[in-house]
Amino acid sequence: MKRFTLAALAALTFFLIQTASAQVQVGFRAGANWGAVSKPEFLDSFSPTFRLSPGPTGALFLEVPVSDRVSIRPELSYVQKGFVVDEGFDLSIGNWDLPLGARVAYQTRYVELPVLAKINLNEGPVQVYMLAGAAAGYAVNGRIRTRTSGIFRSQPIDVDMNMNTMGYNRWDFSAIGGLGFSAEAGPGKFFVEARYEHGFSRQYDLPFLQLPIRNRGLSASIGYSFAIGQ
Repeated sequence: MKRFTLAALAALTFFLIQTASAQVQVGFRAGANWGAVSKPEFLDSFSPTFRLSPGPTGALFLEVPVSDRVSIRPELSYVQKGFVVDEGFDLSIGNWDLPLGARVAYQTRYVELPVLAKINLNEGPVQVYMLAGAAAGYAVNGRIRTRTSGIFRSQPIDVDMNMNTMGYNRWDFSAIGGLGFSAEAGPGKFFVEARYEHGFSRQYDLPFLQLPIRNRGLSASIGYSFAIGQ
């Protein structure tokens, strides 16, 4: 899958260069990503529930039209991925049940290079469109944020993740699909997007145990683009 993703990104980038004479749009977007991970079936019976981990996302991009309704969009993006473990129990003290618990968030920040096809579903000043493509990402840093709860909730405690730990895979290759809505505003277009990202790379790959834990994510963002070509 890694080789296929790299080949797809290279082919789309080459195609982008060949069509560079077309009218190009440049833009930016910013929003939130709700990260999650796949969970191996054999862990279901003795592991906690993995919950969504919210974090920021944003990107700069170019958009090169290849027909009236199809464009190629390469991006340079930042996204926080991860997951949350939120577990609790009641501690009985006499006639009192004292709730205790902990929330542990695993937050990893990636720089990604998505290359997407944008397909407009209609024409006019207001458009609905689809996005589909692939992305290669690299984890630049991460942290583990822990917060305990009970009668009082503690302040979060952050511990930096050692990204060079044996078995942690910093590369993440994924597929992306999404829907968007754009409207002409001034010299460019204002847009709103929702995306789903499906990771294919194992995040933990030990010599003696390969855990099929892969990134997943739902994101929503807003942005603006404008023409810089002809």
